[in-house]
Amino acid sequence: MPRLKRGEQFSPDEVCICHCVQRCVRRAFLAGLDQQTGVDYSFRKEWIRRRMEALASVFAIDVLSYSIMSNHLHLILRNRPDVVAEWTDQEVAIRWLRVFPGKRMEEHLAEPTDHEVQTLAKDGDRIADLRSRLSDLSWFMRSLAEPIARMANKQDNCTGRFWEGRFKAMRIVDEAGLLACAMYVDLNPVRAAMVESPEKARHTSAYDRRKAEKGQVIASAAFDLKPVPREESAKEIRTTPVDELKEKRERKRRNPTGRKVRRDAWLAPLRMKPSKLSSDAEVNTEGVRSSDRGFLQMKWDDYWQLLKWVARQGQNTMTAKVPEAMVKKLTSIGVDAAMFAELVWHWEKYFGNATCVGRSESMKEDADAQGKSYHRGQAIAAGCLG
Repeated sequence: MPRLKRGEQFSPDEVCICHCVQRCVRRAFLAGLDQQTGVDYSFRKEWIRRRMEALASVFAIDVLSYSIMSNHLHLILRNRPDVVAEWTDQEVAIRWLRVFPGKRMEEHLAEPTDHEVQTLAKDGDRIADLRSRLSDLSWFMRSLAEPIARMANKQDNCTGRFWEGRFKAMRIVDEAGLLACAMYVDLNPVRAAMVESPEKARHTSAYDRRKAEKGQVIASAAFDLKPVPREESAKEIRTTPVDELKEKRERKRRNPTGRKVRRDAWLAPLRMKPSKLSSDAEVNTEGVRSSDRGFLQMKWDDYWQLLKWVARQGQNTMTAKVPEAMVKKLTSIGVDAAMFAELVWHWEKYFGNATCVGRSESMKEDADAQGKSYHRGQAIAAGCLG
C-alpha cells in the first residue's frame, strides 16, 4: 500500500506532531562504520546534529526527540504556525535568507545584509508563502537532508543519492503515543546493540538532555539572526586580508553567534508548563529554538528513570515487572504499564505499518476529523496503549 500524501498527514497551518524517519540509500552505513570498505563515517552524525540544531533556530518547528543512527535518523517534530505568526516580516525574511540565500543581490558580500532583508520583507505575497514554509515539516526535512547529501558526496568525490527518498512520517495523536515513541527514538542505539545504556547513546536527545543536566555547554550552531549592515560588510571585504577573512568566516560558520549554550538548548523542553495557557505560543527569545513549550506531563528525572528501566529490560520485556512508582505515571496518560517496555522494544511489530500513533480512541477521533472511517493500526493500539 503506498504511503499517504503529506497533506493527509500534516499541514503547515495546524499544530501537529510527527515521527519522521529518513534512511540512507540502500540503507548503507553512510553515517557509521561501513562493513564493506572498513571506512568509518561516524563523524557525519555530528554534521547532522549540528544542522538540526541550526535549523531549530530558524524554523517554527520544535524538535522534541531525535536519534542519529549509522544508516538512518529519527526525529519527532512539532510544527508551530502559532509561533511563526508572532514573527515580524523582517524576522521571517532573515530566517529564510539564512537557510536559503538563493542568488544574492550582492554576491560579493558573505551574509544577508539589512538591505536584502528589508527588500524581501516588503514583498507581502512572498513573506506569506515563507511563513507557511517555515512551519512546514517537509521544508525542514528538505533543509536538513540536502546539505548533508552535498557535503558527503563532495567528500566521497561522487554524485547521486545519499538519502533513500522522501522521509517517512507518522502522525502522533496523544501523549501516550508520544511518550512511547519518544522512548523508542531515544533507545534506538540500545535496541541496535550499539551501546549498552542510554548514558552512552551519543547523538540522541536523551544523551543531550542528560549531559545538559550535568552542566555541559557547547558552541551553539544556531544561525545569527541579525542581518549584516551592507556598508560594514563591504568595508570588511576591502580592508581585511584574504587569509584573515577566510579564517574569520570559518569561525563564523562553526559558531555563528559566538555563544556557548546548554547542550540541549536547541531541543524543546521535556515538561509542559501547567500554568501556561494553551493559546500562549511561548516563543523562544534566545534565538536557539522555536518555542519554550514542553511536550510531556513528566519531569526529566522521571523520564530518565523510566528510560533506563525500559533499556534494562531487553528481550525479557513480557516478564519484567514495572516499578510501582512508574505504574501510576503511565496509567495517568492512558498507557498499559504491563505492555510499555514490550511496545518500546518491538515498536515496528505494533506500529510499523500504522498511519498514526496513539491510543485507539485518539486514533479514531483523528480519523473522524479527517473524514476517514479508521486509521491503520487502530486495533493493535487498543491492545498496547488502551
